[in-house]
Amino acid sequence: MILNQRGQALAIYEAVDGDNRLTVDGKTAWDLPRRGGRGRRPPGGPRLTGRTSPDGKWAASVEDYNLIVRNTKTDEDVRLTEDGTKDKYLNDRYYWSPDSRYLIAMQVTPGDDRHIYMVESAPKDQLQPKLHEHSYAKPGDKLDIECPRLFDLEKGEEISVDNSLFANPWDLSRMHWTADSGEFRFLFNERGHQVMRLLAIEPDGTVRTLIDEVSPTFIEYNRKVHLDELAETDELIWMSERSGWNHLYLIDAQTAKVKNPITSGEWVVREVEQVDQEKRQIWFTAGGIVPGEDPYYLHHCRVNFDGSDLTILTAGDGTHTIDYSPDRRWLIDKYSRVDLPPVHTLRKVEDGSLVCPLEEGNHSALLETGWKPTERFTAKARDGKTDIYGIIYFPTNHDPAKQYPVIEYIYAGPHGAFVPKQFSTRNQCRQMAELGFIVVQIDGMGTNFRSKTFHDVCWQNLADSGFPDRILWMQAAAEKFPSMNLDKVGIYGGSAGGQSALGAMLSHGDFYDAAVADCGCHDNRMDKIWWNEQWMGWPIGKHYEEQSNVTNAHKLQGDLFLIVGELDTNVDPASTMQVVDALIKANKDFDLLVVPGAGHGIGSGSYGMRRTRDFFVRKLHGVEPRR
Repeated sequence: MILNQRGQALAIYEAVDGDNRLTVDGKTAWDLPRRGGRGRRPPGGPRLTGRTSPDGKWAASVEDYNLIVRNTKTDEDVRLTEDGTKDKYLNDRYYWSPDSRYLIAMQVTPGDDRHIYMVESAPKDQLQPKLHEHSYAKPGDKLDIECPRLFDLEKGEEISVDNSLFANPWDLSRMHWTADSGEFRFLFNERGHQVMRLLAIEPDGTVRTLIDEVSPTFIEYNRKVHLDELAETDELIWMSERSGWNHLYLIDAQTAKVKNPITSGEWVVREVEQVDQEKRQIWFTAGGIVPGEDPYYLHHCRVNFDGSDLTILTAGDGTHTIDYSPDRRWLIDKYSRVDLPPVHTLRKVEDGSLVCPLEEGNHSALLETGWKPTERFTAKARDGKTDIYGIIYFPTNHDPAKQYPVIEYIYAGPHGAFVPKQFSTRNQCRQMAELGFIVVQIDGMGTNFRSKTFHDVCWQNLADSGFPDRILWMQAAAEKFPSMNLDKVGIYGGSAGGQSALGAMLSHGDFYDAAVADCGCHDNRMDKIWWNEQWMGWPIGKHYEEQSNVTNAHKLQGDLFLIVGELDTNVDPASTMQVVDALIKANKDFDLLVVPGAGHGIGSGSYGMRRTRDFFVRKLHGVEPRR
């Protein structure tokens, strides 16, 4: 996923095994906010020319922080504001009503402009070290505040708008006038991510609420917000977890009332693929919609706006991708599992029925070499009821009569789920297993794409990382596979996984024996603002400090290897160095690798992975590598 500094998705890429394809969909234009006070000069002094009204009569611009419109026929200027200053100014974002009578302009109150600094020790183009500076907002920083102001060009005056419904925005997006110039609509995401509203400003300045989404924990605004405005019927399609599961709703934009749930049940809508307004149908992907299957497996579905005729277009116990025929009458369904090579079938789009099998992958020759398929395993979570899903990699020479140290590859970031679901023949976990380890990956509570209750475990609780579930899962797996030696357990991960890997040694050192933590966000007050406030909340409370790996560094048990790139612009490298400082003050032994000139995730590079593998060979096998 490509995000801007405030965590808004600009593009999403999914890495899959096999053929790769990137589709850029330009059908929906999202209006991303521009940051007046962050890295940009406020528009004082020289005039910034702006948009011309639809009828061509007016041209808006900003001069000395104030809004001016020029009559293009007479060249006469009309000054619409007089209160602009460098601390509260109009920027150059303008929204004309289609009839050219009304103009919305955005006022900006600038916030903090935090920068972080890094020294490149060995630059390629010079002998002496080089200083790098980056704009980098952190949790709790004062943000730029944008506020729409409404002007009536026919009367040449401002119309007062009550901003109480959007007073403390994280951002304002999806800004547009309705086609009849009847109202100006925008999506308001409140700081703290517990309130999201679709609002409408009417020409008299009245503000009304079309959608009011509220959560006592958080609204996942990157992966679980979807809005379609159906202009012809003045209806809205809205994604929400209000039922406890991620689903779609049809809303009457005039009454702001839900007409009906479009989808419902103990499963989740993962992504809306297409909305057909003419047929009043939605095409989407779903997780958990087929009882008895892994709830992370994706199936492709279609449903009518009124919730009728829900059709699952794919079939087979695995995770699915599809290709439609040009006329969209047929589809090729490809599915696989970590233990099942890809299966291709041809199906009718009308009802998902099978036309004929096409091709099935055959890995028998691979199995004859001694290659071990990945093992799927499910165990109960800390609540004794919820299923936790994970996978196990065994070495090629695995002997069930022997015991092997266990290594967990962890990434518990709440924005996703990370255990692989598709078939593949090689990855870094397999490479690690070949050194005589049993390697596991687990999605514990607090990760994404299950119920809201499952996800909410992470709320103000990132230090949890799902460890109670992970430990129970490994204990259950060891009962089935006695070759798993839980007296020797390692853990490694990067970024949020680095935070968790170190956290395992601080809070669960009685279970984990050795950890490699790469580029970890070890104190959530030190990391980028969007990701951390999304899960840890705002305002910044004591829970930030209490869950910091820096605060808890003195609790270290076992062996620790820290890795960091000195030019990491994703997670401030100072986060790792503050852990180093705390460990030294606590008189703790540890290993540290600082990679000159390296950015985020250097631990997953060839040198970092070689050092990681060597570390575990020494600490868990008790021998020197390659000797």
